[in-house]
Amino acid sequence: MKIDILTLFPEMFENGFLSSSIIKRAIQKKLVEINVINFRKYSPLKNGQVDDTPYGGGPGMVLRPEPIFNAIDELKKDDTIVIMLTPDGQKYNQKFAKKFSKYKHIILLCGHYEGFDERVRTICDFEISIGDFILTGGEIPAMVLTDSIVRLINGVIKSESVENESFNNNLLDYANYTKPSVYRGMKVPDVLLNGDHKKIDEFRKNSQIEKTSKRRPDIIK
Repeated sequence: MKIDILTLFPEMFENGFLSSSIIKRAIQKKLVEINVINFRKYSPLKNGQVDDTPYGGGPGMVLRPEPIFNAIDELKKDDTIVIMLTPDGQKYNQKFAKKFSKYKHIILLCGHYEGFDERVRTICDFEISIGDFILTGGEIPAMVLTDSIVRLINGVIKSESVENESFNNNLLDYANYTKPSVYRGMKVPDVLLNGDHKKIDEFRKNSQIEKTSKRRPDIIK
């Protein structure tokens, strides 16, 4: 998979996000190629300007269409999807992560200031929001999508780990325990200590249902 991230602040990705943990290992294994591109270089203006005042007046600056159109014209191929990160997009969830992980090439478009010229939407395949709140820019949402998508690529992490995670089958993950078996009077359930894998599986399934019913009844079927 290839992910191109269009941003005005590439340093936000380069100083840690791409050089640590699962993302770093996926890149090293050549399972994903991630390019962080400053779309300022696609500005047709001599000073590299990418924003301007809004028609009709109002506060803030709006991202001009030319740099973004120019960047996507150069980068987009037949198998590319373009995703705009915007607070008025569809709410992101694990179903989207699975869907996007099947594509070969993704362009993530990070907004800033007062957002994009409305005409930019015409070249985007999806408009995505990570929640009902406002951030300074689209960089953090782009990291969220990148992380959630890359970990679903075959070979990045063990398939068993993915299958047992929260939001698979509309359930949260089951309760997990590790050593010590007793801590401050709190004991690990006996069923996890007896080695009976059938009973352990039953316990974990019931744990998922109980946890989801209590914490996220909106997602349980």
